[in-house]
Amino acid sequence: MRRITLLIGAGLIAVAALAAVVVGCAGSSSGYSSGANGSTVPASGSSGPAVVGVGHTSLGPVLVDGYGRTLYLFENDTSTASTCAGDCATFWPPLITVGKPVARNGALASELGTTERTDGKTEVSYHGHPLYYYVGDTKAGDTTGQGLDLFGAEWTAISAAGTEIDAGS
Repeated sequence: MRRITLLIGAGLIAVAALAAVVVGCAGSSSGYSSGANGSTVPASGSSGPAVVGVGHTSLGPVLVDGYGRTLYLFENDTSTASTCAGDCATFWPPLITVGKPVARNGALASELGTTERTDGKTEVSYHGHPLYYYVGDTKAGDTTGQGLDLFGAEWTAISAAGTEIDAGS
C-alpha cells in the first residue's frame, strides 16, 4: 500500500512539474493563462462566453473548447454539481464561462448548461456533466488525461452525444 501511495505522490509531483513548465511557456497565443494558485488555467471563457465544439483527436471526435483543447468529465460528478475543487481543480481546471456558453462545430446547444461552483464561478456543463481541462494537455488535440484515475474517480473525454469516450480507446 505504501508503494502505491509513493507512486501516486510521484505522479502528482511530475504533473505539478509539467504544469510549471506549461505556465512558464504559456502566452496569450496559446489560450492559457497563469492562475492565482500558479496552475495553468485555460483562458477560454475567462472574459466572455465559453465555446464548446467537437474536435478530432486520437480518440476520435470529442468535445473541445474554442481553442481545440479536449474537455473531460469526472465520474465522481453524479449531478451537474462539480465535486472537483482545491487540488483537484489545480490539475483539472473547470471550463468557466461568463454568460451563456456557445455551441459550435457539432456540439449541441441543447446539451449545454452551467453550474455554480463553490468559488462562485460559473462552470459549463454538457449533458449534465461539468466540463474540465487537464493540465497535462498542452495543445489542441492532446488527450493525455483520458482514462486517468485521479482524485477518486476516472476522467474521460466526452462525445457530442454527451457520453464518455471509452477509456480503452
